[in-house]
Amino acid sequence: MQYRSIAGIGVSAIGLGAMPLSIEHRPDEARALATVHAALDAGVTLIDTADSYHWHAGETGHNELLIARALARYGGDTSHVLVATKGGRGRPGDGSWTVDARPDRLRRAAEDSARRLGGEAIGLYQLHKPDPAVSWADSVGALRDLLDAGTIRAAGLSNVTAAQIREAHAILGAGLASVQNRYSPAVRDSEPELRLSARLGLAFLPWSPLGGISRSALDGPSGPASAGTAFHRVAAGRGVSPQRVALAWHLARSPSVIPVPGATRPASITDSAAAADLVLSAEELAALDGADVREAGPAVRG
Repeated sequence: MQYRSIAGIGVSAIGLGAMPLSIEHRPDEARALATVHAALDAGVTLIDTADSYHWHAGETGHNELLIARALARYGGDTSHVLVATKGGRGRPGDGSWTVDARPDRLRRAAEDSARRLGGEAIGLYQLHKPDPAVSWADSVGALRDLLDAGTIRAAGLSNVTAAQIREAHAILGAGLASVQNRYSPAVRDSEPELRLSARLGLAFLPWSPLGGISRSALDGPSGPASAGTAFHRVAAGRGVSPQRVALAWHLARSPSVIPVPGATRPASITDSAAAADLVLSAEELAALDGADVREAGPAVRG
């Protein structure tokens, strides 16, 4: 496993996005725990969760509690694992997502998350989404308060613009460690935020990093021979999965990038983790950078 840095802490270049283990159509607990354990076995030391990663009403923190159980039952040393969680969103149980980033709510949510995760402090706490009803400076100020109180060790942002990153950086300074936006072969409109993160020394954690590489997404009007099959062609030439190629492509974008692919099966995260050791050639990267990849259907919030 290769390593990258979040707030000066070395973490695996590939993380585990734990959301699919707790939302709609989640696996049973035995398979969910096995998936987390497979990630740890593969050298993954970054696990991304959130208090809103649950399915039914009244399950707030389902995923955080699951991750805490998985770590406790692993049987090996997990002291080096960075668990990154998020606050500021909710799920009423009807399939929708809400936003509430009021400062008092964020502070209470972080304290609750810390209790569920069971550590002395949250390693990385991310503001899940800007709340249009709340001043951005006020929401970010709550992260500053949490840092000052020692509830969290580092702060992150998710679903943000470059302007919001700059404003948060001015407020948090070295306390700001990461940005998590949607970014994938199919969705590259967060390129400015990726580049700004690199300039500011922030980790960039793409959510839904595999968007656009499924066969159904590729077989559009122009057929499977379209440029969108570039990831499949490179994968076939290397004898690996297109998913592994996509994650290696992410890693080549910038040393600040740490993708967090979701998984519901041990085999999936084992394959994803292997992307850290796949180095793509300049010719392969040029083909992938120019690929016209389309995504089928909306992505689930990461």
